[in-house]
Amino acid sequence: MRNFLYLLLIFIACCAAVVGIAGLRGHLSRKPPIEVFPDMDRQLKLRPQKPDAFFANGLSSQLPPPGTVARSRPIQTVNGAVYRFEDSPVNTGRVPGTTNFIATNPLPVTLKLLQRGRGRFDIYCSPCHGRLGDGNGVVKKIGDMPAVADLHDPRIVQMTDGEIFNTITHGKNTMGAYGPMVPVPERWAIVAYLRALQLSWLGTTNDLSPRQQAALK
Repeated sequence: MRNFLYLLLIFIACCAAVVGIAGLRGHLSRKPPIEVFPDMDRQLKLRPQKPDAFFANGLSSQLPPPGTVARSRPIQTVNGAVYRFEDSPVNTGRVPGTTNFIATNPLPVTLKLLQRGRGRFDIYCSPCHGRLGDGNGVVKKIGDMPAVADLHDPRIVQMTDGEIFNTITHGKNTMGAYGPMVPVPERWAIVAYLRALQLSWLGTTNDLSPRQQAALK
């Protein structure tokens, strides 16, 4: 019994010490709080665009030294060069300031772009959608995944290029996002190749020029 009283007195004394040092909950004080782990709340750093006496010109933000290698190169589009950090349809697939998708691919559609798109399509898209885009990839055959989209379905054919780019970037339904793995130019290359793949399936002789039609006859 005596040991219990000693323990109770020690507990009361500890509580009184904690309350005396830290204060009651909700108690206002002008004294700064006790910080056991400051977690870098205050650190020595330079604020951007603020004066600082460390450099000779008194500015905290300095220009890169001559000969600095750029972190990224701009993407060449039909309307000029665009950097990856810009709010541009090239990077978002949308019309700036709206939620509308752009209608056509902003990159120049060349043979090189189509070849690159075919390579990326075979790597990232064909396991589920098949190399023909008909939804009969190896994942469906082995993994028993019935819900794989046929990329020649009229619903997907009628999508804008920007919406397809957005689906590749962010994913949709059970399809994961490929934006972290596939760079922006290669996503547009996949879109361009997909359009060529769809045309090869759904195109007719009416899509050919008169000279090409005559050659077929």
